[in-house]
Amino acid sequence: MIMTEIPQFLAELEERFNRAMVSNDVDIIAKCITEDWLLITPEAGPVPRSRILDVVRSGRLTHSSMTKVATHAAIIGDMAWVTGRGQNAGTFNGSPIAADEYITDIYRRVGDEWLCMLTHLTPVQQVGT
Repeated sequence: MIMTEIPQFLAELEERFNRAMVSNDVDIIAKCITEDWLLITPEAGPVPRSRILDVVRSGRLTHSSMTKVATHAAIIGDMAWVTGRGQNAGTFNGSPIAADEYITDIYRRVGDEWLCMLTHLTPVQQVGT
């Protein structure tokens, strides 16, 4: 069942994930994601966990801000997803970056924890510019 009122625990997971990414600390980020986590980007397609963590560890990718307003969610057994609109800023290879995206995070319950197993990004298209 799709929910437009986001369950509190999913909102907290999303905020924890945002804080982890802004920390730029791979140990903190790794605690939020599964071993098989994928980031799907329009620029590179599927990017595995190891590649993202390596780029963050090296300092080539940093985040200074990350926010998300969740608009839809669903929980089915040990799986859940949250979709919303997010913005982030930081640097990539020393150059400033900023994004305005629709983001879907898929979570899986692993033991007593919910971890993100997939993040899918879709850029917001600016209409009429």
